[in-house]
Amino acid sequence: MLIAPSILAANFGKLEEEIKAICECGCDLVHIDVMDGHFVPNLTIGPVVVESVAKASTKPLDIHLMVQNNNFFVDLFAPFKPKYISFHIEEEKHSNSLAQKIRNYGISPAIVLNPHTSLDSIYYLLEYIDMVLVMSVNPGFGGQKFIPNTLDKIKELKDMLEVRNPNCLIEVDGGVSDENILELKKSGVDIAVAGSYIFSGDYKERIKTLRV
Repeated sequence: MLIAPSILAANFGKLEEEIKAICECGCDLVHIDVMDGHFVPNLTIGPVVVESVAKASTKPLDIHLMVQNNNFFVDLFAPFKPKYISFHIEEEKHSNSLAQKIRNYGISPAIVLNPHTSLDSIYYLLEYIDMVLVMSVNPGFGGQKFIPNTLDKIKELKDMLEVRNPNCLIEVDGGVSDENILELKKSGVDIAVAGSYIFSGDYKERIKTLRV
C-alpha cells in the first residue's frame, strides 16, 4: 500500500521543512487538498504554495480538488506536473471531458466520492480514469473520525473495478490511522491518505505503521 501524507495537517509555518521531512521518512506521494471556500466551507492553498511544495518534494504530488470550477483549477495546477489530479463527481457535469483534459496534460485523472455519494454515479466513468478517491470523512476539514461503512463501499468498488477497469487504483482519505489501516488494505485500498495521524507523531514511525 502506498502512503500519501496530507499536508493539510502540516505546519505551514515551516512547510518546506515539513515536505522534505515526509519525503525523507518514506512517503510515496504528497497529498495536497485544494479548497475554494465554496464547494467546502474552508479555504486552503493556491498555486504559489503548491509551487513551493513541488520544489521541495522529491515524491510525486497528488492534488485533490474540492472546488466548484474544476476546469479553472486543473489549468492552474497542471503546470506543476502532479501524478494525480482528482475532482469531485458531485461538482462536475462533464466528467469524461475533464478526465480527458487532465490526461492530455500528462497527468492521471481521478474521481472523488463524498461519503454519501453512490458508486453508481461513476460506473460509466471507471474506464476513463486511473484512480477513485473514496472520502471516509466529510470533506473540508482535517482531524475527523473515520466513517466505518466506508469499508463496505470500498469492497463494492473493488468488485466493480474488476469488471470495468482492473488497473484503476483505490485511494481513501479521512481518519486513516494504525487502527483501521489493515482493514482498509483487506478491503482493496491501494493508496492511504493520512494527515493528522502522520503529522502528530514521529513521521517515519507513523508512515511505517501504515505500510501493512
